[in-house]
Amino acid sequence: MLHGWIILDKPVGLGSTTAVSAVKRILREAAESKTKVGHGGTLDPLASGVLPIALGEATKLCGRMLDATKAYDFTIAFGAETDTLDAEGEIVARSDVRPIPDQVEAFLPEFTGQIEQVPPAYSALKIAGKPAYTRARAGETIALKPRTVTVHELSIKHATADQLTLSATVSKGTYIRSLARDIAHELGTVAHVTYLRRTRAGPFSLKSAISLDFLEEAAKARRLTETVLPLTAALDDIPALAVTPDQARLLRHGQMLFGFPAKPGLQLATSEGTPVALVEASADGLRVVRGFNL
Repeated sequence: MLHGWIILDKPVGLGSTTAVSAVKRILREAAESKTKVGHGGTLDPLASGVLPIALGEATKLCGRMLDATKAYDFTIAFGAETDTLDAEGEIVARSDVRPIPDQVEAFLPEFTGQIEQVPPAYSALKIAGKPAYTRARAGETIALKPRTVTVHELSIKHATADQLTLSATVSKGTYIRSLARDIAHELGTVAHVTYLRRTRAGPFSLKSAISLDFLEEAAKARRLTETVLPLTAALDDIPALAVTPDQARLLRHGQMLFGFPAKPGLQLATSEGTPVALVEASADGLRVVRGFNL
């Protein structure tokens, strides 16, 4: 069974769930049907770019990927706002105001750091157990509460008379479509997103991303393992901690190692180079956060 990550360069028009289904099909055709598959962060059908696909024991780390910092390039077109805040929706507002790049540059610091933003009505957030986009499409008036998110970096990549392309590095829960809307409103105009590409998700970037076609060809050529990054690739910020085979056995059974001398904090326990468990080290010892059956 495969354990690790396939970093997909998701194309426009394909939802995250559909992308996972496509990977599952490729694995079945490569006689890897028993491998568990999950994804580390939803990406809209109209967006492209980095979609980490977890295989086997790496699926236990999908939650960490959902919480990871992500980076995007996105283009906003001034002059029209849509109900979906992207090119797919119906126009709900227009403006003749076209801000120049210097004006935008001056306002960007206001959208850097911790900010409050209202998610789009057409989002997967659930209201009384039902996705907001389902309610919006049914004609319901959606009133979502503001949430605090963090924009770590925000800069202009390219500008024309009517459009502006920005790069943003953001915390989990940040909606780029809402960010574009709010920037436009601050500039006294309206806009919508015409292009959205995720360039990074946690430690994974476009440099390691592959297309579904490439993955399928690799599977047909019996080179599927060459496309899979190790499970530990998602843990490059976690220090490794060596344990003995006997200690590893205890950790695999979820038992705490008392009195284990280690620096406090989250660490990756390994035995003879094999990941055993994510552990939380404290003065009392090592407590298992997430165990791996490898």
